[in-house]
Amino acid sequence: MNLERRKPSGREKDQASIKLLEKLREQLYSSNVSTIRQSAFNLSWMQEDGLDILKEALFSDALRRTKNAAAYGLRKMRGRMRKAALDVLSAGSRHSKKTTAEACQNALLVLKKTKSTAKRPSKRKPRTGKIGIREIARGKHKRETHGVRNQRNRYSKR
Repeated sequence: MNLERRKPSGREKDQASIKLLEKLREQLYSSNVSTIRQSAFNLSWMQEDGLDILKEALFSDALRRTKNAAAYGLRKMRGRMRKAALDVLSAGSRHSKKTTAEACQNALLVLKKTKSTAKRPSKRKPRTGKIGIREIARGKHKRETHGVRNQRNRYSKR
């Protein structure tokens, strides 16, 4: 997919960060699914610039895998951008394009499931400092059977 050149937002600090954002943006539209997903995760750490790129990918005419990865990146946003990412996902779930709406709805479902399961208290009892000593159970072969064989050999003719 041929991408138009991205205009720097002015938030980038130096030329290296501009190049990094361009590289991650190109990888977001590549053909390798693991590269797409990895670049979406890396963009989730890039604050406003990452949010802009992920939002652009989600609402563009990109392939389904790119939209799913963009939704994944928005889902993985942390810190002060988390609320903005959730707003983008909820707006995307009401989008007219079916692939965009499905990707956003799935991301919101995953977020909802992780919230409910993350705060459950553990049912296991805490370990105490003492460790109990247990007896080791004997196997099927008992010593008596071995002793009988030895006695038989002892009294046999030599």
